[in-house]
Amino acid sequence: MVPKGWVATQVGDIAKFSSGGTPSKQNANFWGGTKPWISGKDLKTHFIETSIDTLTDEGFQIAKRAPAGASLILVRGMTLLKDFPVGFAIREVAFNQDLKALVPNKNIDGLFLSFLLVSEKHKIKQLVSTAGHGTGRLDTESIKSYPINVPPLNEQKKIAQILLTWDKTISVTEKFLANSQQQKKALMQQLLTGKKRLLDDNGTRFSEIWGLYALSKLFQRVTIKNNGKSTNVVTISGQHGLIKQEDFFKKTVASDTLDGYFLLKKGQFAYNKSYSNGYPMGAIKRLNRYPEGVVTTLYICFELSTPKESFGDYWEHYFESGLLNNSLSQIAHEGGRAHGLLNVKPSDFFSLKVPVPGFEEQQKIAAVLSAADAEISTLEKKLTCLKDEKKALMQQLLTGKRRVKVEAEEAVSA
Repeated sequence: MVPKGWVATQVGDIAKFSSGGTPSKQNANFWGGTKPWISGKDLKTHFIETSIDTLTDEGFQIAKRAPAGASLILVRGMTLLKDFPVGFAIREVAFNQDLKALVPNKNIDGLFLSFLLVSEKHKIKQLVSTAGHGTGRLDTESIKSYPINVPPLNEQKKIAQILLTWDKTISVTEKFLANSQQQKKALMQQLLTGKKRLLDDNGTRFSEIWGLYALSKLFQRVTIKNNGKSTNVVTISGQHGLIKQEDFFKKTVASDTLDGYFLLKKGQFAYNKSYSNGYPMGAIKRLNRYPEGVVTTLYICFELSTPKESFGDYWEHYFESGLLNNSLSQIAHEGGRAHGLLNVKPSDFFSLKVPVPGFEEQQKIAAVLSAADAEISTLEKKLTCLKDEKKALMQQLLTGKRRVKVEAEEAVSA
């Protein structure tokens, strides 16, 4: 159903398509300047201004270019990307042959068209074909004939500006989050190494020399077998910590019989020896979500042996900091069992030495870092809500289900 005042049309009827190209790589006079040359790897955000590769003024003049206000859409290499990329050129840019530029007609607002393409990305992605092109190709004619409904120009502009305002709010929140994450990293490097010392309860700066102890002096290994005690299979995620396997993988990948698995109690730690993004030497996480969990025996599990002298929250932050990576690299080798599984023997792991502050200083450090975590968590939740609300708003505004007030007109219900 076409909303009142809107027109049913096709993408090819409201925008002119142009192809990109690559200036000669052999000509050094074309490359390494200040002009953006956009390829698929630059389509990481909706708004495009800069690029990884750049052209000189001479190279830019002979390159295929798209004006400010055009939308750039990837047509080759689609299956290499998780999302459907559409970029909006906020300045004139050159672009390569893997993209098409959609230059809007005079009665079409370029920003509105770009938002519209983004909102339709999942449907458009279904048009991608791998026939004769294994990395996925989006046929230009398929895009040109893609059906859309378009409101009058003034309504297009109003919708685009509303969504742009949301984008700006999201961008600001993302920057706050990135800053908070960087600040926490800096704090971890300073506080967990003793480069920065905090104040005790009396307002005096800690000055006690830290001891250097093997992990075996602070922790003891946990090897209790499950033997039917629990069915809560958990796995280590870099982002989520120890989490139910079915929640993380959306299915259970454990064996039918769980008796031989380790039984982990709340507050105990597990070391996953598989390296992953952000965890080059594997991840050590503490069980926080559940009273108990069942984990694979490939993990090295352990708990504090001196809880009155070692503060669990402190060590959770220490393991998350990556400060143990250098020591782990000295004892770890890639195993033959599976790609990415590091061969770390429990005896070698517990022989690693770590600097240990006093109990009170551990508590103070943990409190500061936990406060930083709380701030990051708040910003992450806010960012998720903003993105969800914007997505819902796009579905309403770009389909005419919700109408905007244009000039003196009242909002119209579709």
